[in-house]
Amino acid sequence: MFNDIGPLELVTIIVLAVLVFGPDKLPKVIQDVMRTVRKIREFSESAKADIRSELGPEFKDFEFEDLNPKTFIRKQLDNDELGLKEIRNGFDLKREMAEVTDAVHSRDTDAAGSGSTSSSASSSSPSSSGGGRVDMTKKPEEPGGDDRPPFDADAT
Repeated sequence: MFNDIGPLELVTIIVLAVLVFGPDKLPKVIQDVMRTVRKIREFSESAKADIRSELGPEFKDFEFEDLNPKTFIRKQLDNDELGLKEIRNGFDLKREMAEVTDAVHSRDTDAAGSGSTSSSASSSSPSSSGGGRVDMTKKPEEPGGDDRPPFDADAT
């Protein structure tokens, strides 16, 4: 219930409780709070039991925690019948990213080492070299000698 409260926050709450209620009334306040929490838990458990008895024997294994969408989805995804664990284990993101990085770096070194003839050949047919891989590197477009940059009259 209080899993996200740190030690500093707990000390702060205790100090504030002593300052607000005083050392004389603090034990009585703690007893009253604990009694209220117990009554709420008993009420909750009796309500759950009533709902289970009204639903019938086919909902005997019904868990109220499954009504939380996160819990329900996590429980369904952990189910072995769907075969999702094999798919999840078969996909290695680090290996895939390493392959993409190697492909990009090898393209950069190939284009820089062979000059403009290789880069124009690889841009005209990306599958001609490199084992059928697509060239994903960004290459600047070479504008023609007479081409002017686009002019937008509304932007000035």
